[in-house]
Amino acid sequence: MAASTDLPVTFDGERTPQAPRSRNLLAACFTHALHDGCTDGLYAFLPVWQAQFGLSYAALALVRALYYGTMGGLQIPADRALRGVSARAALILATVIAAMGFLIMALPLGFAGLCVGLVVAGVGSSIQHPRGSMLVTDSYGDASRRPLGMYNFSGDLGKAIVPALVAVTLPVLAWRPVLGLMALLGIAVALGLRSWAPKTPVVARARVKTQRGHGRGGFGILTTIGALDTATRMGYLLFLPFLIHAKGGNSPTVGVALALLFIGGALGKATCGWLGERLGVVGSVIVTEVATAALMAATLLTPLTPTLIVLPLLGVVLNGTSSVLYGTVPELSDGDTGRAFAVFYTSVVVSGGAAPILYGAIADHSNQTIGILASAATAALIAPLVMLLKPHLRATASTT
Repeated sequence: MAASTDLPVTFDGERTPQAPRSRNLLAACFTHALHDGCTDGLYAFLPVWQAQFGLSYAALALVRALYYGTMGGLQIPADRALRGVSARAALILATVIAAMGFLIMALPLGFAGLCVGLVVAGVGSSIQHPRGSMLVTDSYGDASRRPLGMYNFSGDLGKAIVPALVAVTLPVLAWRPVLGLMALLGIAVALGLRSWAPKTPVVARARVKTQRGHGRGGFGILTTIGALDTATRMGYLLFLPFLIHAKGGNSPTVGVALALLFIGGALGKATCGWLGERLGVVGSVIVTEVATAALMAATLLTPLTPTLIVLPLLGVVLNGTSSVLYGTVPELSDGDTGRAFAVFYTSVVVSGGAAPILYGAIADHSNQTIGILASAATAALIAPLVMLLKPHLRATASTT
């Protein structure tokens, strides 16, 4: 059955004017940085909540799951429910809902209020990823691969900035006022979105017919690769602190190691989208995943100082592949790009939650080295798997 899809075009039929595109990208990036930053900022509150409410580690994990489970589980339903709403309006709604969740947590409503606030904030964040990606894709059309890389990079910036600010502020203020400040930050960004992003793209609209179920295909393969790529990353992050300790490092050294890996990861998000344009999807994913497997193995063999030197480079390839994969979602979406992003992000969130459990079980029944090698093997598995995508991708020239 034929379905019509609105694609933004310029007067030559390809993309929107530069100014609205840039403003839409700015709006999506600010929103992504805020939501991802606040998401990772919650880690800083876990020890405080454990002491405040007398939670066991298992109970603390369940409290954490209220947010992450809601965020991951509602992405597809949220995208479906907001199908008739513009991406700009959806981002404003997402940010306001998330801010309301943080405000509820900041109120003196006890443990029940904390749990309700986490769920509400998760509902808001469930909207952000697919709709933010959709705003960038709508604005840039076929040229969206690099902007999507910038969009993903902004999330890593948020993850670096907001948790650090939370960690610095918590010793000065009680945890509820800090959450209140995070809620105010969300409201400020939501208000800013009203002026950053135009209500509608200043473009001509082209009606393009898409045959449902008869597009390029390959989206299931892409989603599987995305899940495996996330599993590799989360698996290695599980073992890295223990690996550093085994090499003679202490807790500050673990912090340095994580920072080096995350700095490389942020750089990878910014550069691997560019690499995808030069080598194509298949070539760039093979390069990054083979390098990921090799560098993971190298950190098992090197002493502490060389390991720390390797970590930023490992971060580039470990985290950068996702930019190439996200940029390919619109190409393989069969025209329903919003739902495709929702499905893709859901698979990534589920994989990110399940992978540490699986690799941890492997290590429990063997040792830490086998656990890391299992993560590296997952990365290596992606290299032949991505070859299956080649027939589904359009031919792209390596142009500057």
